[in-house]
Amino acid sequence: MSRRDRVLLADDEELSRDFLREALTSFGCEVTAVVDGQQAIEALAVQDFDFVVTDLRMPNADGMAVLEASKASDVDRPVVLVTAHGTMHIAVEAMREGAADVLEKPVALDTLEVLLERVRARRRLMRENTFLREQAVGGDMVVVSRALLDVVEMVDRVAQSRATVLVRGESGTGKERIAALVHRRSDRAHRAFVKLNCAAVPENLLESELFGHEAGAFTGANRRREGRFELADGGTLFLDEVGEMSAGMQAKLLRVLQEGEFERVGGNETQTVDVRVVAATNRDLEAEVAAGRFRGDLFYRLNVVPVWLPPLRERPEDIVPLARHFLRPGARFTPAAEELLRRWPWPGNVRELQNLVQRVGLLCEGDTVDAKLVEQWLAPGGGAPAERTVVLQPADPFGALVGRRLADVERELIHRTLERCDGNRRRTAQMLGIGVRTLFNKLKEPAIAGGK
Repeated sequence: MSRRDRVLLADDEELSRDFLREALTSFGCEVTAVVDGQQAIEALAVQDFDFVVTDLRMPNADGMAVLEASKASDVDRPVVLVTAHGTMHIAVEAMREGAADVLEKPVALDTLEVLLERVRARRRLMRENTFLREQAVGGDMVVVSRALLDVVEMVDRVAQSRATVLVRGESGTGKERIAALVHRRSDRAHRAFVKLNCAAVPENLLESELFGHEAGAFTGANRRREGRFELADGGTLFLDEVGEMSAGMQAKLLRVLQEGEFERVGGNETQTVDVRVVAATNRDLEAEVAAGRFRGDLFYRLNVVPVWLPPLRERPEDIVPLARHFLRPGARFTPAAEELLRRWPWPGNVRELQNLVQRVGLLCEGDTVDAKLVEQWLAPGGGAPAERTVVLQPADPFGALVGRRLADVERELIHRTLERCDGNRRRTAQMLGIGVRTLFNKLKEPAIAGGK
């Protein structure tokens, strides 16, 4: 069963308040009813509500004051105003101030039900939009260490400029999150944040992904398609693993960075865009330039603002706060478990930490993640501290079978399956994928007994 909507109801008229409370409860809401606007404002300060239903005219504080208080604590929370005939002109002003809807007294049940569904649908949509935006642009960052604070300060200084940013660091350190932070703190935050992993796209398709293509440009190009640069026009384009580009693609990327122009694959018309580029790589691009594998002019064009993201092992203060952030709601680490997390060198950086935390959060007993579970799932090859023994991962299920006679392994398998099926031979045969007669014959062999 889904959680019931928590509704704050404010109405100074007893009959109206009781009717609305009963009606909202019958429609699946958990209702907190108060007798005036001041009590509603106080309730909003200490409780979390999904939406508010408030009378417009009330003593101490009116519905407009309740609307203002609700928007101050949660700008997206729907507020429905209830008003008597003759005050609809005030209700229109309330809609301008952000009210979700207005009901006129006396409120009809079917009208309330329709409005409730509309409010729920709107809130669902806003939550989905928030989720999708956070997936694209990222949510708040967990920043504790001085090293990461320095990175964030650097981002703040350059975010409002048009300069390209090159984020460097080991795999899994969070380079994409830094790129998203550059976008969120820039004057382009209201426009698109578009991402492309250059290493994940085959070389023959990368140009189309970046610049788009015209219909008929190649086999399968049935219609014109916009590339990432056009989709990011006015916003930010994040190019991950930019060091993996071929020499030909590097030249085309350099042109669009210098001139803001390109042609779609198969097209002759020049497209002009205004895109802020943030690139990322875990390669040593200076060494790549020296070896002739990466264009020096492109490197300098990308590296206008260099940002170095240190690995997690160099900012241990961030480990436990990040782990708590990644852990599912309601769960917690024991102090000993957090100490293990703090001492692990995290060769896979933040990505490895997030993976482990999500796993132990699912596998823990109840809501407590203890040191034994964390130790069991710490990844191999990370250079565990010598003073303790780490169980790297669950044992190989076939390891104990290596070197044993096949007949003995088969005998034990049949015996254990027979036990699992409470001695039922027909079910045992089905589970083993053999015929009942074959099972009977094997049961006649020495050391296999029992069954029915």
